[in-house]
Amino acid sequence: MRSTYSELVETQVDVFDLQIGMHVVRLDRPWEETDFLLQGFVIEDPADLHALRSQCEYVFVQGRVTKRREPKESIPRTGRQTGWFRRNKKPATPPPASAARRLPRRRVSYINQVSVGREIPVATMRFEEARHTAKTLMSGLRLSRTLDVNHARTVVNHCVESVLRNENALMLLTKIKNQDEYTAEHCINVSILAAAFGKHLGLLEGEIRNLALCGLLHDVGKTRVPNEVLNKPGSLTDEEFAQMKDHATHGRDILISTGKSLQTAVDVAFSHHERLDGSGYPRGLTGDKIPYFAKIIALVDTYDAITSMRVYKRAQASMRALEIIHKNRGTQFDPDLADAFIRMIGIYPPGSIVEMLNGEVGIVIESHDTHKLKPKVLMVREADKWPVSEHWVLDLQSAPEDRNGVPYQIAKEVPDGTYGVILRDFVKDGLIVTAPLPSFETE
Repeated sequence: MRSTYSELVETQVDVFDLQIGMHVVRLDRPWEETDFLLQGFVIEDPADLHALRSQCEYVFVQGRVTKRREPKESIPRTGRQTGWFRRNKKPATPPPASAARRLPRRRVSYINQVSVGREIPVATMRFEEARHTAKTLMSGLRLSRTLDVNHARTVVNHCVESVLRNENALMLLTKIKNQDEYTAEHCINVSILAAAFGKHLGLLEGEIRNLALCGLLHDVGKTRVPNEVLNKPGSLTDEEFAQMKDHATHGRDILISTGKSLQTAVDVAFSHHERLDGSGYPRGLTGDKIPYFAKIIALVDTYDAITSMRVYKRAQASMRALEIIHKNRGTQFDPDLADAFIRMIGIYPPGSIVEMLNGEVGIVIESHDTHKLKPKVLMVREADKWPVSEHWVLDLQSAPEDRNGVPYQIAKEVPDGTYGVILRDFVKDGLIVTAPLPSFETE
């Protein structure tokens, strides 16, 4: 006679497939290496999902499976799964070791040399210099002027030096978006984010400089695309889209014509829209046929484009951009590079406007490499959303408490401009600086 019984089982789940209500029992790393206080917990709200996605690649969840008890001579058969557990997909079988793809070995471990407060003034100057250079470069190419590679390289090197001192400063500035200057600012943002990513990957300094230059020059081919196509607010026709795709070939031709040693930049300009599965353009390259730096720029290019305001599309949140990148791992993007990029950006990158659980509001000015959920935050609004009387910096890594003795914790990211908090204004007024933690002692 058959009977039924239930059994607790563990299933490996990708962090981007997690849902509220799941019971996490194990991580892909020791609990001590994360921000979680408890070993094993039920996902109760989006903040838990964000925490797991920031610090892990996969976790093990526990669920109950109903089985039929078969006679001993029979082979047991798994019964119908119950509750949320049956919605989980079967874990993918890992590829054999010979087929596994790995990032190049990290060769350099960089340590930030200065605080973000000290670096911001220099970074702001370098950012403005680079933005002016990008605008001049792009407008000059539209008028058929010669590309000044030496000047471009000098400006890029200045930005790389800032990134190596403390990447958070320039990464914060990339969050300031100007729709009217999208193409030039996009090139600068890609250059800076690529440099930060190269630092995260442990590339040599010379490689980071080369990668950042590739980022600056990756879209120079757009100077040969008609403005009415480039800035069209609506959908492109097939003919217009073909003209837009031609920018990859135009970029290659422009960089080759300089007569300088820009072979890597040529490869990136020509190949940054290639896709791992062969669906990209202009050549339909697949897998390892796509240059390594082109794979990096493809990631950074996509992230900045999604998070920027354009004539035909509103800017989306950083987290949404990372979800899109994660979804397209293995088809559009190199999966190892995509995972590394997601870890570098984290849930709350510099420049994010965040609201605390107690209602207070701040601007993320620096993220910790090992504690992405506990960044440094410049506090700018009280719980009632009135401006604070004095700006101060909160380092969540040190577990500070508010006036009521409750530990500070980020509840959510909000769009730039929410509650009157405009990132550009705080940078312009020089308020992104290090300040002491205030005392909440009663008088």
